[in-house]
Amino acid sequence: MTRVVIAPDSFKGTLGAAAAAEALAAGWRRVRPDDELIAVPLADGGEGTLEALGHDLPAACWRSAPVTGPDGRPVDAAWLLLPDGTAVVEMARAAGLPLLEQPDPLGATTRGLGQLLAAVLADPAVHRVMLTLGGSATTDGGTGALAALGARFLDADGAPLPPGGGALSRLARVDLAGLVPPPAGGVQCLVDVTAPLLGPLGAAGQFGPQKGADPTQVSELDAALARLADLLGGDREAPGAGAAGGTAYGFAACWGAEFVSGAQAVAAAAGLDEALRGAALVVTGEGQFDAQSLRGKVVGDLVERARGAAVPVAVVAGRVVAADELPVARALSLTELAGSVEGAMADPAHWLAAAGERLARERSVST
Repeated sequence: MTRVVIAPDSFKGTLGAAAAAEALAAGWRRVRPDDELIAVPLADGGEGTLEALGHDLPAACWRSAPVTGPDGRPVDAAWLLLPDGTAVVEMARAAGLPLLEQPDPLGATTRGLGQLLAAVLADPAVHRVMLTLGGSATTDGGTGALAALGARFLDADGAPLPPGGGALSRLARVDLAGLVPPPAGGVQCLVDVTAPLLGPLGAAGQFGPQKGADPTQVSELDAALARLADLLGGDREAPGAGAAGGTAYGFAACWGAEFVSGAQAVAAAAGLDEALRGAALVVTGEGQFDAQSLRGKVVGDLVERARGAAVPVAVVAGRVVAADELPVARALSLTELAGSVEGAMADPAHWLAAAGERLARERSVST
């Protein structure tokens, strides 16, 4: 019996990581039903992280709390309690861009994230928080969340500022006396960007347009975040500080949060290294596989871990670019299998199963 680890990322816009793993495994079993298949769906610390870890760790417990969404409408936001007492909180579920009826770059708030964290901290089983920051709708430096946790962001008259990053231009004083302390085990911010807080590559400059900000609003938000940084201190230049509209910076400055690679943290929490021990092959996948895939992303982290465990890697991707130049044993394109991009995207589960079947046949021939 051969052990095969199936550990894809999500195929964004089509299938989540868990569904992709199931499809690959189904195809493999058609050819080699007696092999031991271990599914370890992965994520980069953004949307989909909860589903991936919930699949990988069956003993994890799902929780939820009613919170205020980024535009003030109510949202029911889920979080995950891992067996070791780590709470995994996905920012996108409380303050994500899809929760907005229309973009609101100046007014969108992280308040719901703070409300969700307050509910998490009320659970006595929680020892540590893992905060995933992808997919946010906001550029408020995390001030909405921190205000929900007891911090006060005040104007010159001592009145609390209204929600949103735009209001930070009027920030005159920060009062952290009432801020709820972080959990005893600390806080990790899972980031997959290296953006600083400010400047053209920062929270507003790089990501503001994706959230609906025009050039004038980008400048306004960057200046507002600079005002926040002048009062809070902290490292505004730290790689990753600009993640989630500066939420990473806010939680580092006020809660002592550390920035970690989302791909590495999820792989470690999911037990990927243990799954690789004794494996004959690991199959991973993503939407497009190219040289960028090896730079801090899910597939790149997996390739490094597999190299350390001396396990060959097969990659299945919607599209493969320059496969011969990349350090994997096999790269398989769904577009080529289906005959077109449209065909592959129309039924990704079918073509992932076909890819799993082909890889299993190749394994049978090689052994």
